[in-house]
Amino acid sequence: MALPVEEWKACASRRWAALEPALRERFAAASLRETLSLGCGLLRQLCRRVATGKEPAAARFYREEGNRQFGRREYVAAVRLYSQAAAHELPGSPEVSVCFANRSAALFRLRCFEVCLEDIARAENHGCPDRLLPKVLLRKAECLLCLGKLQDAANTLRVVENKIAVDGIMTSPAQQTLLKKLSELKVKIHERESNPQPARDECGDIQRKAETWEENDSISGASSSLSLKFDKERGRHLVATQDIQPGQKLLKEEAFVSVLCPGEHHLLQDSSETVWDTRVTNADLYCHRCLRQLLASVPCCGCSYAKYCSQNCADLAWEQYHRIECSLGALLLTLGVFCHVALRTVLLAGYAEVSRLVEGSCDGDKDCHNPNTRCKHPSEAPDARNGTRGIPGCNESGQYQSSYRAVFNLLPHAEKHSPEHKFLSTLSVVGICKQLQEAGLEAEVLNWESSEKCSKPEMCKEMAGELSPELKMVAEAMLRHVLQLQCNAQAITAMQESGSGDGAVVNKKPVRLATAFFPVLSLLNHSCCPNTSVSFSGTAATVRASQAIPRGQEIFHCYGPHRCRMKVAERQQLLNQYFFECHCQACLEELESDDKSVVSMRNSFCCPKCQASMQVGEDVLCCSNEACAISVSRESLSRRLQDLQQQIKTALELLEERKADQAIKMLQKCQMDAGNFLSPKHLLMGEMEDHLAQVYATLGKWQEAARHLRRSIEIVEVHHGPSSVEIGHELFKLAQILFNGFAVSEALSTIQRAEEILSVHCGPESTQIQELQEMKSCLLELPRSILQRT
Repeated sequence: MALPVEEWKACASRRWAALEPALRERFAAASLRETLSLGCGLLRQLCRRVATGKEPAAARFYREEGNRQFGRREYVAAVRLYSQAAAHELPGSPEVSVCFANRSAALFRLRCFEVCLEDIARAENHGCPDRLLPKVLLRKAECLLCLGKLQDAANTLRVVENKIAVDGIMTSPAQQTLLKKLSELKVKIHERESNPQPARDECGDIQRKAETWEENDSISGASSSLSLKFDKERGRHLVATQDIQPGQKLLKEEAFVSVLCPGEHHLLQDSSETVWDTRVTNADLYCHRCLRQLLASVPCCGCSYAKYCSQNCADLAWEQYHRIECSLGALLLTLGVFCHVALRTVLLAGYAEVSRLVEGSCDGDKDCHNPNTRCKHPSEAPDARNGTRGIPGCNESGQYQSSYRAVFNLLPHAEKHSPEHKFLSTLSVVGICKQLQEAGLEAEVLNWESSEKCSKPEMCKEMAGELSPELKMVAEAMLRHVLQLQCNAQAITAMQESGSGDGAVVNKKPVRLATAFFPVLSLLNHSCCPNTSVSFSGTAATVRASQAIPRGQEIFHCYGPHRCRMKVAERQQLLNQYFFECHCQACLEELESDDKSVVSMRNSFCCPKCQASMQVGEDVLCCSNEACAISVSRESLSRRLQDLQQQIKTALELLEERKADQAIKMLQKCQMDAGNFLSPKHLLMGEMEDHLAQVYATLGKWQEAARHLRRSIEIVEVHHGPSSVEIGHELFKLAQILFNGFAVSEALSTIQRAEEILSVHCGPESTQIQELQEMKSCLLELPRSILQRT
């Protein structure tokens, strides 16, 4: 999130600047416990907060906007708006049932009959108004009819008839329409009962081979082909104990904790006129507990922010952590995701486990300042007799599990963070704990029974300023986790549809959904050219070998900076946040080579006059063609590149507005401009080909779309390699285009290549693999004569 978190950062920065120099020096040298003690007395008030409470006026606004979108037949948008309306309604109000009833109508138009029935049940449970009930029940009967549940549909119609009989004569036009609909449904049910349809052959179910998987005895969720090692230089790391093949599953781990990244469109509470935002963010699209994609969300009863995929998820979240987080939602959104993850981590662990580990952490992390002791190993490294028993995070039996113990033992690097960052983190953690205290939630956090609450009368009155010893223990653990996250946070990503999503070709891009702790995944060290790929399903991460890994080789994961995406200097700069200098094979080769980096060559500028490559310079770039010898400032070329990117963005907005012809003209103009100063293999050239393919696909011009996408694939392959996951995603799009364009032979070969690549990186059960298999199944069922012709 940018704002208002940036506002809080600026507020903390001003307070840091106002501190006495001696106090700033104390912060720089302090341990976690000392840092917390210093910070407890410095927080007076927090900045303004994000609005997350129930707001009936907002509910009315969203419901009316939903009605407008429904009238325009924009049913997906209507569903989202009705969901926002339901989230803002006060619990128990009759308007909540109206939101669910309206949403069920939009879901019915989308032919989401099962989900529509769930919303109808919610509308009934929340006391659907009598004026709406017959209409809602008729919709229920029609859903049941569409699902083939004839007896249930007939029973529902009898309920409607009984209600009409009780209500008396119906004479208004709307009532007459209901009666007509009732008669039509009765006829349809009778016809279906008289002419039962044969059971459909479920040909869409593809038989999939189960993956062979033998779990490690010592590392939870890891393959038996891995072992946990430790040395001073690399710390904890995983090594192959046998030869590993590409695509082999190495690790599957459920996140110990995850928090949805909310987006950037939450308004601050202000005295000025309120304008509610209708833009859709992650908070509207994914379940706040399991990260499943939402269609019709179940709102929290206490706040307008938290939304879930089902009542079961809502109940589990409430029991595990949300009963405490609910009233703190505004503060947590203000302070940011890292603070939210830290709080949820201690709530999931429980106070007993938190206090046990904090008390045993060598007097408040003094070990973190001593590189010889911070890993708490009994010797330089565990010997063969101890196995993994001496490695931090392992239990008494030498097992490394995905547990709070493992999370706690991730290094916080307290001595390496800037003093100002430690100050910001400390104020944030203290702010949360003071809010817990003021809200009377301390007993809930500490898991005290009612008898314990009574024995501690100080809990019943507000404690101004000073945190209780128990909350200080919680605060210390939270501060540790906030600092750990800079080096150990894992972004959970998903392939999300870009654009309207209503075309025959689905264009997807990876987006960050959540921030999480994966203690086993965190064992993997970084490489700018890793030998693994990581994919996600909900809150679970799966690591696969992206290439052959010989026995004895370390297992590597890329933390973000990849050799295919940026130069070595840029990678090293970005990796500074992890407090290490990368010495992976890719970096060493690039640093030792006199040649220009691969990324520089591919994403280079070309001469605006003769199109020869431009020689790299600090401020001025010179043409490599001696006969031309033109020179151009780097700044002017960078400005030109920014202008081009803005024009491409405008073209995509035209596509969103269904102005395909205008989008094509603008993209073609961008291509001509780009050809005058960008290398033919510049990644942006490939992106423009991809966008043109997307536009032509929306027009049903499949051959033209395929032609542009093939060009895009050529450029992507130059950048990322022929077996990269990026090529897999591009081939998936090409397969869709060829499938829709009825180019059977080429579609089948493209599907096969895409399957081979994506199964290595994402596994045989990924959504894209399943879609590819369904396309292949449909094509292979075509008559032999058609297959031979194409």
